[in-house]
Amino acid sequence: MKCRRAAAFTLIELLVVIAIIAILAAILFPVFSRAREKARQTSCLSNIRQLGLAWLMYAEDYDEMACQSYYFMGGFRWEYAWDFILDWGAPNPPAYEFGLLGPYTKNGQINQCPSFHGVTWGRPYTGYAYNATYIGGDVFAGLPACSLGQIQDPAGTAILTEGGFGNPVMAQNYLRAPSDPLFVAGKVHFRHNGTANVAYADGHAKAATHKYRYNPGEPECGALSEDDSAYDLQ
Repeated sequence: MKCRRAAAFTLIELLVVIAIIAILAAILFPVFSRAREKARQTSCLSNIRQLGLAWLMYAEDYDEMACQSYYFMGGFRWEYAWDFILDWGAPNPPAYEFGLLGPYTKNGQINQCPSFHGVTWGRPYTGYAYNATYIGGDVFAGLPACSLGQIQDPAGTAILTEGGFGNPVMAQNYLRAPSDPLFVAGKVHFRHNGTANVAYADGHAKAATHKYRYNPGEPECGALSEDDSAYDLQ
């Protein structure tokens, strides 16, 4: 009887298979990564749209006045902000409650972008920033919150977007227009494959793809417009 050789891969065949798998992985992993980030962007857009609607409901309940960005009580111990009320006198991390928009969302985690994991400055959830230059006002700068009637182009005025600054990117929850001296720490974070979700004063939300005021030192951050036109009341 003839001996039949057992079927098996040769070393060369194994190396070829491994090389093919490596090539496929190199091709497909970026595709999977982009698809995963696209799903996160969709979830983030839902969050920021709900925050924008909560902002409108707040204004309806307060004689069409926009929610304040922040103010302090108790000798700066308590920070009352649009996203959270923080007790800075508590042991680290600071104790918190839902912020000024909290009664309309009833969910603190809605303030968390699923793609953001940077420094949060004591906030339990973060990722979004509220227009403090023109809409919510700035207590320290003597700027009051605006009324809805002052916003001449609601569909083109950003109220909330994805905030961040620096490299690596750190959180910021007070959005600043390019002319604002605090713009350096109040930029937009284009974190979703080069796009940033934005909620507008008329209630709609969409992704912004054009990054203005680009700085190579902060490749993921920028502005929504070269001037203040995407932020102001005109």
